[in-house]
Amino acid sequence: MAVGIKDLMARAEAQVTSWENTDANTKRDDADVVFVDIRDVRELERDGMIPGAKHAPRGMLEFWIDPESPYHKDWFAEDKTFVFYCASGWRSLLATQVAQEMGVKAINLKGGFGGWKKAELPVAERKAKGA
Repeated sequence: MAVGIKDLMARAEAQVTSWENTDANTKRDDADVVFVDIRDVRELERDGMIPGAKHAPRGMLEFWIDPESPYHKDWFAEDKTFVFYCASGWRSLLATQVAQEMGVKAINLKGGFGGWKKAELPVAERKAKGA
């Protein structure tokens, strides 16, 4: 294998900014900051999410960001800082790197949602659709 996940993550860490959970929590009410949960919907339903966060599945992220894509989401075109997170901060680290390359002001949430919960920060329940 030419490049492994450790190499990809090391490259991403060198290119993106990451916030600690407690620092990120102070930005939750900032109108210019949008938290973006990239986890699978089953993870959200099982574990909850950061209150006020938007959901953008990792597999659709590039398509939702690109204004030329038929799947583009207008909220990604807003002049905001987007804080990406997943369960542990690994997927979101790579997602933050891609979003940054696509022109988005992007930050990674270090430690992810697991670290957020461990720090006993606010969690909103996410119910299954139709429930």
